[in-house]
Amino acid sequence: MQAHRSHPALSVVARLVLFTACASLPLTSLAAGSITIAKQAPYAQQLSVPDAVRAECNLPIRVSEFVKENADKTYDKVALADNVSASTPGQALSMKITGLTGTGGGAWSGAKHVTVEGTLWENGKVKGTFTAMRYSGGGAFGGYKGTCAILGRCVQAIGKDVGGWLLAPSMNAKLGDAK
Repeated sequence: MQAHRSHPALSVVARLVLFTACASLPLTSLAAGSITIAKQAPYAQQLSVPDAVRAECNLPIRVSEFVKENADKTYDKVALADNVSASTPGQALSMKITGLTGTGGGAWSGAKHVTVEGTLWENGKVKGTFTAMRYSGGGAFGGYKGTCAILGRCVQAIGKDVGGWLLAPSMNAKLGDAK
């Protein structure tokens, strides 16, 4: 009796199917339903914000947009809403800008930083909180970048930090340069 040998091409096809299935598992397992994010991360009331930064940099909106951009990679649906609180159904994230150094003059006027605090609720209960901080001197050719561009780099990095934190939220997390 002859031993049955599988066709080599079938083996390659089977391996390819198995590899494709395994490679797609992490992507599908990261899908986390839906989340609502506040459209703006307002400046904390006590925070001193230079008038030019307040008028020109649009940081409250940019923080939320960068967090949404990164949350889109994790969640099936990400919605922005005017008001987010414990009473928002499902998962909801509110944030505020609690720290800022951003005097005019770009990198020539010193390093810039942004600090954001956030709370994630799930069905009315606090699921996690964070403080995220990033600073930048402008990087390569920083002296030729304006203050808003440098602060924009900070909030873009914070958006990535928060997006990563949303994968495994915890209480009192320190993100980015706040570690």
